[in-house]
Amino acid sequence: MMEQYMEIKAANPDSLLFYRMGDFYELFFDDAEIASRALGIVLTKRGKHAGADIPMCGVPIHAADDYLQKLIGLGHRVAVCEQIEDPAEAKKRGSKSVVRRDVVRLVTPGTITEDKLLSPGEANFLMALGRVKAGGDGALALAWLELSTGLFKVAETAADRLLADVLRIDPRELIVAEPVFYDPELKPVFDVLGRTASPQPAALFDSAAAADRIARFYQVATPDGFASFSRAELSAISGIIAFIEKTQKAERPPLGIPERETAGSTLFIDAPTRANLELVKTLSGARDGSLLSAIDRTVTGAGARLLCERLTAPLTDAGRVNARLDSVSWLGQETALREGLRALLKGLADMPRALTRLALNRGGPRDLGTIAAGLGVAEQVAELLGRSELPTEMAAALEVLKALPHEFGSRLTRALADELPLLKRDGGFVRENWDAELDEMRALRDQSRQVVAAMERALAEETGVRSLKIRHNNVLGYYVEVTANHQAALTGTDALRARFIHRQTMASAMRFTTTELADLETKIVNAADRALTIELAVFDQLVAETIRLAEDIRRGAAALAVLDVSAALATIAADEDWTRPLVDDSLAFEIFGGRHPVVEQSLRRTSGQPFIANDCHLSPAPDGKFGAIWLLTGPNMGGKSTFLRQNALIAILAQAGCFVPAARAHIGVVDRLFSRVGASDDLARGRSTFMVEMVETAAILNQAGERALVILDEIGRGTATFDGLSIAWAAVEYLHEKNRCRSIFATHFHEMTALAEKLPRLHNVTMRVKEWEGEVIFLHEVGKGAADRSYGIQVARLAGLPAPVVEGARAVLHQLESGETSGKADRLVDDLPLFSVAARREAPKPQEPEPDRLRETLAALAPDEMTPREALEAIYRLKGIVN
Repeated sequence: MMEQYMEIKAANPDSLLFYRMGDFYELFFDDAEIASRALGIVLTKRGKHAGADIPMCGVPIHAADDYLQKLIGLGHRVAVCEQIEDPAEAKKRGSKSVVRRDVVRLVTPGTITEDKLLSPGEANFLMALGRVKAGGDGALALAWLELSTGLFKVAETAADRLLADVLRIDPRELIVAEPVFYDPELKPVFDVLGRTASPQPAALFDSAAAADRIARFYQVATPDGFASFSRAELSAISGIIAFIEKTQKAERPPLGIPERETAGSTLFIDAPTRANLELVKTLSGARDGSLLSAIDRTVTGAGARLLCERLTAPLTDAGRVNARLDSVSWLGQETALREGLRALLKGLADMPRALTRLALNRGGPRDLGTIAAGLGVAEQVAELLGRSELPTEMAAALEVLKALPHEFGSRLTRALADELPLLKRDGGFVRENWDAELDEMRALRDQSRQVVAAMERALAEETGVRSLKIRHNNVLGYYVEVTANHQAALTGTDALRARFIHRQTMASAMRFTTTELADLETKIVNAADRALTIELAVFDQLVAETIRLAEDIRRGAAALAVLDVSAALATIAADEDWTRPLVDDSLAFEIFGGRHPVVEQSLRRTSGQPFIANDCHLSPAPDGKFGAIWLLTGPNMGGKSTFLRQNALIAILAQAGCFVPAARAHIGVVDRLFSRVGASDDLARGRSTFMVEMVETAAILNQAGERALVILDEIGRGTATFDGLSIAWAAVEYLHEKNRCRSIFATHFHEMTALAEKLPRLHNVTMRVKEWEGEVIFLHEVGKGAADRSYGIQVARLAGLPAPVVEGARAVLHQLESGETSGKADRLVDDLPLFSVAARREAPKPQEPEPDRLRETLAALAPDEMTPREALEAIYRLKGIVN
């Protein structure tokens, strides 16, 4: 057995081997030690190898999914090794023969399909990177697949945007050809992705053989009929198909045809921007607090996944955006119909994932039930919508729903019982009256007493022997018994003797059997097994019919997801008072009364306070060609970061096809969105906070074009004041003169407000505050003008800094603002021990000025020989002595 184990393990060295032994999956050697630590299960030992104990641990078959979930979550890959023959067959070969086993499936993070291992509202993508070297340059493409639903897409990419494109899809697993994985140019990307990226044999990605592999999988002559794929795209598609074939072994999942995403069809959002804006998860990795969490009102898993896809890849085609907005508008007006639609969809299970499990031979009766229920809901939705004039997107969805095989859905409903078991081996999932033989076997299994009694009554009536009994024992089985004086009634003629076969003579009774009774006995004994066999045959037949209709079912599920998303967005628009944005191909960016969707909901939940809405106007001037730049100044805690983010989020929502949290909005399509908000470091790659800031700023200035939207916050804060001011100043000039994009630039360098006089498209705006009785009130309003203070010390006091620290800071700030630093740094340094300020303030009597020192300083002055600057410094010096 261990020889067999080591042979199979050698063929799967990069996976933990789940080796089937009876009712357990066992792990040995290093696998056992790894699994024991990861799963928190007991590590034992069994037998010896090379003179040492063999470590061993195991998990029960019935709980394997739970353990798989934990291992996959930790980034492990698992090879599932099953017994592929009956143990009785192994015994026939000899007492030392081992039951044949083989790996039937490789479980990796990107290839799981089980309900327990998947989140209903989150996609589980497997991604492949293809590269083709041509003329010294490497053309790159990404293919990504959701195995549990069959969704399959491909797009070209480039080295400078590879990380952003990968993070947009957020795959659970990225497979890469080994030479590419170790390429120094791309290594930084894979370092960031960590265990998500894994090297695979280069043969999987061979572009020369890619077309043949794809054609074989889809059983077509050539993949040219799908789309005009580049060689790099063919390499990526081939790589992902080869990996699926490798991991799924003999099973063939029903994958959709690869859908090609054209360059520039979606809004480019780089990796730092995606993280800073917290689109689908917060900086801490949680879903709560993200934009997706705030707007998700979908009622189906497929709808939730589609909403996430739209949010992470907003469109750049104004026509397609407005088609989505038309659906939201229409459903917003048809309140009753929208609620009826959502009520129908609410009970909808996940048809695409059920379909995949059935195709991979991992499904059960409940998956067939899911398909039946889904087709039933689709028919009801089609009937509900069929009475109205629908916008384009909804009308297309309706046509798909009408074309679904509803008769097959009815057939499934008639075939399946109301209560379905999880596993097909449990039986009981075929409805009564579906199969006559099955009903008979069930009757024999469940009502054998009644069946035997009925035969007994029939024989007694036929022979005229009222005392005739049918009995059973372990020796004879079922038999007919009559008293000795009634023997002639069963043996009086040749015909009776041929029918009633003598079995046993007792002192007072005679026992016989009949052909009918022997057949009945066989049926009763085998009834349970036969009933299950019939049910499994019915199951296989229904699954085969389902797989033949897979493409239609998948299209229907996609149409229902579109309707779910449209209804969900109409619901949040009504609940949150959002409005339809005007989206076109201009360079306009006009937001009136804009609000941050996440912060507004949070305020309502926690304090009941309203969110202060603000306008943002970055459109070109009537006589200009390029968008405006707002230079935003104002105090800490004034709301600058919230204002920056909310305008970026409104642009994303609008181009995703959502209504927006604003009184009115006009968004000219943005093709690239960049946001530099917040501070972070990257110590693992040797980057300080300031270096990260500069790298990200450089990427923005090098890539932003006229249609971009750029959001920058506090550029230059991580270095010395004059260095930072200089960098920020030059960056604003570059945005204005070279990038010429719509932008908001927030800064504490108030000196930069002078740029508004020099740069015609730059406008000064500020976050307003009020000072009242020594307190600072943040109004969270944006208005024209420039701030002259940052109120940092007031914020420090609100944060709870010790009072001596705050007082010390005020003293230092006073000296700095009064100019008492030129040539006097030594005395300022003397005063830096901040607690001395408090000590002076708390002393019982103020210290008297030192008259001798004052006189000496005065006597040393020569007024007639002093320049105005020296005279001013002398006054400050004398004042310092008095103080």
